Amino acid sequence: PGAGPGLTGRCRAGLAELRARREELSGRIREEEAERSRLQSRIWALTERLARTSESLARHLVARGELDRTIAETEAAYGKILESSQTLLDVLKGEVGNAGKANEPQSTSKEKEKQARGQKHS
Repeated sequence: PGAGPGLTGRCRAGLAELRARREELSGRIREEEAERSRLQSRIWALTERLARTSESLARHLVARGELDRTIAETEAAYGKILESSQTLLDVLKGEVGNAGKANEPQSTSKEKEKQARGQKHS
């Protein structure tokens, strides 16, 4: 008879301790679930941000590629224009030089003719 109440008290104390541990564990579970929820929200936000950044990056890469092509085409056309301008300048210089040479002998010939006429009239 004396062992009964002591055993009951120890059982009750043991159950109370188990319930306290259970409550403590439940509190930790709630904290970890809240943390998991916060982390999932951050992951979702970062995933959305990553998707937007990736799309923006893809658009910028395409635009840069188009600009690179346009720059290359413009530089090539500019080079051709410079080359054509130099060729035209060289041709013009040659023509001016030829025109100058063509005028010199004619004026010299006319002068010689005048001199020759002048000597005949003297």
